[in-house]
Amino acid sequence: MPEAIPGGWAPDAPGTCAAPAIEDYALIGDGRTAALVSRRGSINWLCLPDFSGPSVFAAILDQERGGRFALCPTDPCTTARRYVGCSGVLETSFRTGQGTVRVTDLLPVPDGTGALAPMREVLRLVEGVEGTVELEVLFEPRPDYVRTKPRLARRGALGWACAWGDEALLLHADFPLQPTPDGAGLRGRARIGAGERRALSLSYAKGDIGVVPPLGEAAERRLRATLDWWEGWSSGLRYDGPWRDAVLRSAVTLKLLTFALSGAVVAAPTASLPEWPGAERNWDYRYCWLRDAALTMRAFTGLGLRDEARAFLAWLLHATRLTWPELRAVYDVYGRTNLRECRLDHLAGHRGSRPVRIGNGAWDQVQLDVYGEVVLAAHDYVLGGGRLQRDEARALAGLGRAVCRRWRKPDQGIWELRGPPRQHTFSKVLCWLALDRLLDLQARGHLRMPDEAGFRRERAAIAETIEARGFNSALGSYTADLNGEAPDAALLLMACLGYRPAADPRMRGTYDFVEQRLGRGRGLLLRYEVGHDGFASPEGAFGICGFWAVDNLVGRGELEAAERRFAELLAFANDVGLLAEEVDPRTGAALGNFPQAFTHVGLINAALALARARQEGG
Repeated sequence: MPEAIPGGWAPDAPGTCAAPAIEDYALIGDGRTAALVSRRGSINWLCLPDFSGPSVFAAILDQERGGRFALCPTDPCTTARRYVGCSGVLETSFRTGQGTVRVTDLLPVPDGTGALAPMREVLRLVEGVEGTVELEVLFEPRPDYVRTKPRLARRGALGWACAWGDEALLLHADFPLQPTPDGAGLRGRARIGAGERRALSLSYAKGDIGVVPPLGEAAERRLRATLDWWEGWSSGLRYDGPWRDAVLRSAVTLKLLTFALSGAVVAAPTASLPEWPGAERNWDYRYCWLRDAALTMRAFTGLGLRDEARAFLAWLLHATRLTWPELRAVYDVYGRTNLRECRLDHLAGHRGSRPVRIGNGAWDQVQLDVYGEVVLAAHDYVLGGGRLQRDEARALAGLGRAVCRRWRKPDQGIWELRGPPRQHTFSKVLCWLALDRLLDLQARGHLRMPDEAGFRRERAAIAETIEARGFNSALGSYTADLNGEAPDAALLLMACLGYRPAADPRMRGTYDFVEQRLGRGRGLLLRYEVGHDGFASPEGAFGICGFWAVDNLVGRGELEAAERRFAELLAFANDVGLLAEEVDPRTGAALGNFPQAFTHVGLINAALALARARQEGG
């Protein structure tokens, strides 16, 4: 549905452009980093040289000071956008009273070492469709989270250079550009007639020569090469079930959030987008959480993405070597763990939601569920036809020994609560699953565990603890903590991951308890009750939890109810099919970091479960 927007950017009058909502953004990327583009045609977030590098545009976190790379009609217009086929290439059409223009945004996918190419490039292609439209360009680089003032210099026919330290942005454009009054940016306008084409290329270099890619037909070739790459990649997707378009878009989003150089999958490309307006839950999600591993691997194998599955497992088992056999909760794309958290108090926050944080303090938490997540990922990979290397098998066995030593300890749990450690029921379940799946891998001949009897004893002890202390008979449900009374939506994963069948009476009771206490209508679930995490403020419904409920309904044979719930959850995707971390149950607005890999993983796995149930039923 086209959306009406005002014209121009009025950079000389800060505050005149309303900050876009979280759901107003689309994602483009090249497997190294990603940018968020608003409906208004403004790139308001880009980190370089990779996902967790410092931002160079951060208007999403401070509309006035954050910086942007905008391209928009000067007159009021309506806008409609779409992704080109099954790709990460975005098309936005702007229609004014005088005509229509189409802007195509992408990060060209590198084509190897055969050609001289920039380290990273943002390519924006403009095509006049009908009539004449005046476009305005606004380039406001604000490196290092607006903590560094760059140097702008004209480079003649090669455009403009913006340099700081050993880094540089090079802007080559088919637009006349002049410095803004403050000298910290560039601005220009051009009238685009029907059939006319223009291009803007923003390239990046760090510690190396800067490459300025040519425009014109060469830029069109980079677009075609990128579309060809996406077409080749998407041809390997294996899914013909219900809601195919949504599943394929989720697969593309997952690919856009996969770091091509290591196979790691970042939770989201953004930092500090609020989980509730004006509250304090603003976290940096540009890292890789092990808690997502099992379900992410299930999505890869279920869609037939063997290369992604192999690379992801290799990253899981090799990036964690420095801490092995102990596992951290979160790593960056290179496997580094010292993700020191700090506040950027000079930034206003998304729509005024402070504080703005970078880094993530969860890196040094104890989260025992991650052992099960990694082992489950390896188990699913093997069941999908993969083979473990000898060192990987040894690493997995070592994780099992760590579980035997540590499972009785309290931890911060899957939701990385920042208060004192607790005896989380779900953490015990994942420890049980770790030992259970390791024993199965040994039975299948994929690894050797000298202390098999010890593993079996500890597995039995964990199960006894879960059933005696993690299940509340008065409530008829498993609870968040041992000997507790609080609900936890993560307990739905007990069925999804195979601890107990969804139709088991204890799982039915848990589903009903979670739905009663955490359900917010329209398929939405909170992950826990207000105050459970030590914060007094509320938060949104957690996106993936609703898809776990769908999976439970499928396991109970209630396919019609599962499909209704799935359709309700799909309604919270934005116009280009992207889902956030959370949803405001009052308004349906997106909350939290965006787009969220975990939510899209949930969509994929729920759809796969529905597809299997349909096939088995007939």
